[in-house]
Amino acid sequence: MSAQDDDNQGVMWAVLIGAVLLAISLAIGFGLYRTGKGAAPVAAGASTAMTGGALSGVSGAAAGQGAVGDGASIRVEDGVVKFYFASGSAELAPGAADALADVVKGVAAGQKAIISGYHDVTGDPAKNEELAKQRAFAVRDALNALGIGEDKLELKKPEVTTGDGSNAEARRVEVSLE
Repeated sequence: MSAQDDDNQGVMWAVLIGAVLLAISLAIGFGLYRTGKGAAPVAAGASTAMTGGALSGVSGAAAGQGAVGDGASIRVEDGVVKFYFASGSAELAPGAADALADVVKGVAAGQKAIISGYHDVTGDPAKNEELAKQRAFAVRDALNALGIGEDKLELKKPEVTTGDGSNAEARRVEVSLE
């Protein structure tokens, strides 16, 4: 075996090892991206600005159609407004004002809006409970922006804060009238 063969074989091994390391790095990076672990953290109490443009239009999911995805969405089911959140986020989906219209009418008629937050079972339970609370605050802020006073709202922590269904369905805040 000549020195040139040894050099060619060394280069071949270096390229092969480099390709394997690149594939592993890409797989880990893509996995972190998909789970949201690589995303910038959401500031406490972050919510969508409550101005006209951010609240216009209810999507098909907001009207109760289709399955809940991993992003933010809104659904109204049997008089309960359900806000679904992206993993690690407290940002409301567009269409909050339209989805909350019946809640606003109910409060105007003398009822009280009850806000309850849930979270999925992944990650640190204490951080999940805090995030569920921040999400409930974001919904409360949306109701405040629609003219509902604090005296007409109740933040009610459920006995069991882990939501049912898939993780995407578990990350939600529910608003009902009482």
